[in-house]
Amino acid sequence: MKHKVSKAIFPVAGMGTRFLPATKSVPKEIMTLVDRPLVQYAIDEARAAGIKEFIFVTSRGKGALEDYFDHAPQLEQELKKKGKTELLETLKSTNMDSGAIAYIRQHKALGLGHAVWCARRLIGNEPFAVMLPDDVIAAEKPCLQQMVEAYEETGGNMVAAMEVPRDKTSAYGILDVNEDMGSLVSVKGMVEKPKVEDAPSNLAVIGRYILSPTILKNLNKMKSGAGGEIQLTDAIAQEIGGKEGVHGLRFRGQRFDCGSKAGFLQATVAFGLARDDLKDDLRRYINEIAAVDKAAE
Repeated sequence: MKHKVSKAIFPVAGMGTRFLPATKSVPKEIMTLVDRPLVQYAIDEARAAGIKEFIFVTSRGKGALEDYFDHAPQLEQELKKKGKTELLETLKSTNMDSGAIAYIRQHKALGLGHAVWCARRLIGNEPFAVMLPDDVIAAEKPCLQQMVEAYEETGGNMVAAMEVPRDKTSAYGILDVNEDMGSLVSVKGMVEKPKVEDAPSNLAVIGRYILSPTILKNLNKMKSGAGGEIQLTDAIAQEIGGKEGVHGLRFRGQRFDCGSKAGFLQATVAFGLARDDLKDDLRRYINEIAAVDKAAE
């Protein structure tokens, strides 16, 4: 019997140096995309996929992230008094029930594989999801929900995948495809950041995973042996050809890399244009800039 995926790990221990000086005092994960912190998009996506337990792998200086998910009685009282019921509802949707959320510290930045390994005792012997909040995905059906539905058919291990331009393959983990079944592919190899000429395909792994607990055992072994960063990709690659196997899902949606400034700005525009209360003003402004640029040419 396949277990339901009810736990998700959110690795958020990074220092966010690309966004300094903002991240000197604000964890990158709570920088706002339109009017919601980055991490809220990941939480909402996880909830839509049926996740009930949220495990954050953090580091020093992430206190504001923990406070964000707490109740804010004074603020709630104030909004109630002023009759701002809509804002009150928005606020309540960010609260987490007691016990639904756990925080684990990653004391050394030893890579994504190590961050996932840090949460092993909270995962136990169940399949689990890993979500990287930097990857924000705009989709009609949330990406992790698409993956959970596909996982119910395949079991094993699953990674979210998208086609990238050939010359960008060296920035990603790339799949070596065994069989292409349309939205699903079975995987015979994974290469972390290959040289462009060595990339086995242009199908890149992005920050959504559904993994079997065996991955934690693989990471355990690597923990004792590997120097430098511990790559999650390597631990997943060990499952290829095994009983569980590895699949990639070409999800339907648009991914924004909010770990980069350009990606964050693109996401801000896209999510702003998707909002009924903002799109008219924003579109007008974009058209004005475009017109000025054209005239200057």
